[in-house]
Amino acid sequence: MTRDPRLDVFRGMALVIILIDHLPENLWSRFTLGRFGISDAAEGFVLISGIATGLAYGGSFREPGQIMAGIRRIGHRVWTLYLVQIFITVLALALAAGLARWFGLPDMAAINQASAVYSDPQSSLIRIPLLIQHLNYADILPLYIVLLAASPLMLWLAWHMPLVLLVASVALWLMTGFGGWNLPNHPSPAGWYFNPLAWQLIFVIGILIATATKQGRRLVPATPWLLVPACAILVFGLVHQRVAPWSDVSWVLPQQANLHEIFTSVQKTFLPLQRLIHALALAYVLSYFPIVRQICASRPLAPFALLGRHALPVFATICVLNFAMQVVRVKTGVDFALDTAMLAGALATVLALAAARQYWPKVA
Repeated sequence: MTRDPRLDVFRGMALVIILIDHLPENLWSRFTLGRFGISDAAEGFVLISGIATGLAYGGSFREPGQIMAGIRRIGHRVWTLYLVQIFITVLALALAAGLARWFGLPDMAAINQASAVYSDPQSSLIRIPLLIQHLNYADILPLYIVLLAASPLMLWLAWHMPLVLLVASVALWLMTGFGGWNLPNHPSPAGWYFNPLAWQLIFVIGILIATATKQGRRLVPATPWLLVPACAILVFGLVHQRVAPWSDVSWVLPQQANLHEIFTSVQKTFLPLQRLIHALALAYVLSYFPIVRQICASRPLAPFALLGRHALPVFATICVLNFAMQVVRVKTGVDFALDTAMLAGALATVLALAAARQYWPKVA
């Protein structure tokens, strides 16, 4: 099957948005996806990850003879992701400790929940490898690790009992939201910022999209009867975010009806319905028009495709660079020119890294 350029381009765009949004209060973040709709790059990244997982590993779960080979491949990838997560965490902590010790920046010991590590290092050395203690801005990779580890069962069900998979996924999402279920994340009492028990739903939808694609069909038909409401949802999301007083409130009628917060909230942890619907509507509209695929294959978008093709090392580097940029912020505060220079330098760095891995793989 020919590689779909849309996956690489949109994943690359999501990575750039993450880079920008994880530098707090910078002017450029006003122009990223989350300022024009209810969902943002996180939903897109997880949906694309589900699609990529289904395309890369799904075929191994179609026939019994290939299942163990598929599990081994996924296990190897999960282990790689886990090592990257530990590396990111240790490097960020070392950077914070070094700056606090040698450069007179004691505030760095408290940034991004690093203080919890220094106040109780013995417990932290147990929690961090178990993925029950995360630093801020380094918490989406643990979500992907858990989802990918669970993907063999998802992939088998996607091929053999897709309706059972979807119903079970929706049921788990609902029970998680209503029950407030989550995994522990010290020191936050709320648990994981990206709750895998809830976010598995959009990952599963991605797997089902990939399975349908492998069968030569769309999961959801391309029809104007669905395109019109999908576009209406995107328009509503734009108004909701950009036009006062809509931008200051959630959906008024559902709140008055006392519905559960997973139907009215826009907070990320439990993947509320508003964010889910908006993300799926955006994906539907982008996948509806064939010209989008042609545009994604064009030369001007090649840098995004390059980043998306090497998403893991790029994402890991972005996490470290974001932490380093926040270090500078401790001293300088918000400064548009400096923020622009730092973001441009970070983008150039990850593009160089992706190019090195693409064109000199033995070196990179």
